[in-house]
Amino acid sequence: MVLSHPYVTEKAMIVLDSQSKIQFIVSKESTKVSIKREIEASFDQEVTRIRTIMTMKGQKKAIISFKNKKAAEEILSRLGIM
Repeated sequence: MVLSHPYVTEKAMIVLDSQSKIQFIVSKESTKVSIKREIEASFDQEVTRIRTIMTMKGQKKAIISFKNKKAAEEILSRLGIM
């Protein structure tokens, strides 16, 4: 499993509202291609860009942009977060 869980903080929600990007904690071994493949298969939304960074806690975080501007909000509502 590449995706662990959505990363939901106040700052992440601001990025969601202003830039329509969603953040997930992913496995350390995952690549951008594997993250894109799993997001598109799980949520049926086209991914345009993925940035990955390591957090201070040693977790890998993916910041995901979508072709559809409402896709990030839709995914979070499907997961019961919004």
